[in-house]
Parts: sequence; C-alpha cells; structure tokens
Amino acid sequence: MLGQQILSGLATGSLYALTAIAVVVVFRNTRTINLAQGDFAMIGAFLGIVFLKDWGLNYYVTILLVVACCIVLGFGVERIIMRPIANSDWLTLFTTTIGIYYILHGVAGLFWGRDTKAFPLTFDPTPVDILGAVISQGHLYNMGWALAIGAVLYAFFNFTKQGVAMRALTDDPEAAYMMGIPVRFIVLLTWGLAGFIAGFVGILIAPIIYVSPEMMDEVLVKGYVAAVFGGLYSIQGAVIGALLIGVAENLAGGYIGSHVKTATAFVMIVVLLAFRPQGLIGIQKRREI
Repeated sequence: MLGQQILSGLATGSLYALTAIAVVVVFRNTRTINLAQGDFAMIGAFLGIVFLKDWGLNYYVTILLVVACCIVLGFGVERIIMRPIANSDWLTLFTTTIGIYYILHGVAGLFWGRDTKAFPLTFDPTPVDILGAVISQGHLYNMGWALAIGAVLYAFFNFTKQGVAMRALTDDPEAAYMMGIPVRFIVLLTWGLAGFIAGFVGILIAPIIYVSPEMMDEVLVKGYVAAVFGGLYSIQGAVIGALLIGVAENLAGGYIGSHVKTATAFVMIVVLLAFRPQGLIGIQKRREI
C-alpha cells in the first residue's frame, strides 16, 4: 500500500513538476507569474481530441502538432499581449496573465463547449505490479515522458546558446543586455518554452482526467505551489517541491481521506515558508530589472 501510494504520488508529482518548471522559467526571465500556464495545456488537450478523434491522426503525430500549436500560442501571448506592457509593474503583468487565463477559458468554451469530454486512452488500462505495488500504466507512461522532457530541458539549458542566454538573463538582466544578448528574443523564446512544456502536460494528463476548460486549474495551483516551495528561481527546487507535494498529498489521501489532498500542498508551503521564506533552494535577495 505504501509503495503504491508513493509511486502514484511520484507520477502525479511529475506532471506538477513540468508545470512548475514552466512557471519558474517564465518568472525568472520576465518576473511574471503566468497564471495562464495551465490553460496553455488545456488548449493542447482539446486540440489533441480534435487531432485524434476528428482528424484520425496518429498519436505521435498528434503530440507533435499539439506541442507545436502550444509553442505558437506561447509566442503569440508574448508578442501580442505581454511585450507591449513588458516594462509595467509586476501587478499589471500579473493581472494581465489572469486576463489571458479567462480569455483562453472563454475560447475553449466557445469552440468546444463547457461539458467534459473523454480523451482517447493512449495506454493499456491494465495496472502493473512493481515489487508488490500496483500502479496504472498511465502513471508509468507519464513518468517516462516527464523524465524524457526533463532530460531535453537539462540539455537545452546547459548545452545550447539560447539556454545559456536564458540563464544569463536570469542571473543578471542588465549585464546580459550589455553583453549583447537579444533580451526580447530570449523572452519570446521563454514563452515558447512554456508552451512547449504545456503541450506535453496537456496531452499526458488528458487521458487520466476528463477534458474541460477547468481541467488544469488544480494542476496549475499545485505547480505554482511547487514553484514557490522550491524558491521560484530554482528549477531543481520546483521539481523537488512538486514530487514532494505529489507524494505527500497521495499519502494523505490514502491514509487520512481524499478531502485533505488539496489542503496538504498548502499546509506544506505554509510550514516551509514560515521557517524558510526564500523557499527550499531559493536565495534571500535577487536583483530585479
């Protein structure tokens, strides 16, 4: 029972982790909390249904198309909405992402309706036994994808010019600008990366839950809590926080009751911030633009 709860928690936490990474990446380079991150994934999930059911496309072709569409969505949001107000105060930027959240909710409701929709199963529903722990193949499938995406992101940030430029912009925006780094392009790329991650999250979580305009609301909240838990500037901290939250809420739901699962994440963040306000792997001060 314990092993099963932990494995399921890690699987759930891996999806929180991807969302948390996207939140951290955008915040580090724009100082903006993107509350529309979950809706990027929600749009991806609806597009996945269209490509799979209506167009009859192959699953892997669907993944490529969904991720590409979410990247374009991220580019569009940055170029059309966020760039003109890039020099505004944090509250204006934050409020704008709330507006984007409601716009995407409205668009999804207009095109696909408010009723929940079932996503085609992309894995064998028969659970598997791992050392006595029974776990859904869907959870294992998602964990595998999350690890692969994490490896791609690690390689991007450490071995590409654009990834290193993103890190430089995070560490010192003024120095990055003076060194000739194309800051606007890197910010555009940052939002595109958020769309890239959201596309995978949407297509991975859709077969597990019903697809609706509100499907990602709770995942976004948990991803945001995980990002704060880790320190908002630390991708590693966000991943650790997300996995801890996934395991903790699963254990609480299994041993105490399902009604405490959501509260568990907030209890963890309140306790952590009471003793370490900068987060798990955060630092006390950061230079701001």
